[in-house]
Amino acid sequence: MEQRAGDERGLVRDPADPETVRSARSFGAAASVYGAARPGYPIEAVAWLVGDATRVLDLGAGTGKLTEALVALDRDVIAVDPVEEMLEELEVRVPGVPRILGTAEDIPVEDASVDAVVAGQAWHWFQPERAVPEIARVLRPGGTLGIVWNSRDTSVEWLRQAGEVMHERHDASASFQDYVRVGRPFGPIEEHSVEWVQRMSRARFLDLVRSRSYYLMASPVEQRSVIATLETLLATHPDVAGAEELAIPYVTRCFRARLG
Repeated sequence: MEQRAGDERGLVRDPADPETVRSARSFGAAASVYGAARPGYPIEAVAWLVGDATRVLDLGAGTGKLTEALVALDRDVIAVDPVEEMLEELEVRVPGVPRILGTAEDIPVEDASVDAVVAGQAWHWFQPERAVPEIARVLRPGGTLGIVWNSRDTSVEWLRQAGEVMHERHDASASFQDYVRVGRPFGPIEEHSVEWVQRMSRARFLDLVRSRSYYLMASPVEQRSVIATLETLLATHPDVAGAEELAIPYVTRCFRARLG
């Protein structure tokens, strides 16, 4: 999970808070790096997330990582994000998908107009007491709210060490249940996990680091220190030293709840 202005669990108190806005806007300057470096989502996971929904709203769509999987599943997708640069990158990656500037607390679509609302790597940016009623408003009766995160498997020692360098504050995979207390008017939350491995070059791994909000908001000196420390780790840790490719194990955690 990204470091952000929020409470002790990392939840955003107020999306309009200047520090939260600054953190969110930091992604705009690195939209192309974000789009190229961040992992996508396994089709199996996304298919479970949306079930038989036909018209899906990707909320906090970013550069379209989740949008890509939804389009591959032949869903009719609308992408909503508060950062214009991210939506511009989404248009490059997934051309033709309708893009709308908006937030989870103020979704600019009509009442009861979509079968599912999904949030990929984004729920922690939302203010639930405002976002949940707004999501319920745009969903058709019986519609689905789907929330998904990719989490690196930090039981792998070199990734745990890398996470410390990247200032990951906690093991996000252990605390997702805290983030998905949706409540009424939604029913019980179901959960599904998919384990998978993404292979990437060292350069792409470092770009992944450069796409994180902590790095984007750090000073140039801090940024150089983070990259230098990670380069040393990759060159010296026995599990990855000399490897042409890095195998990054992920767990994709999916949560869904039905309206009503």
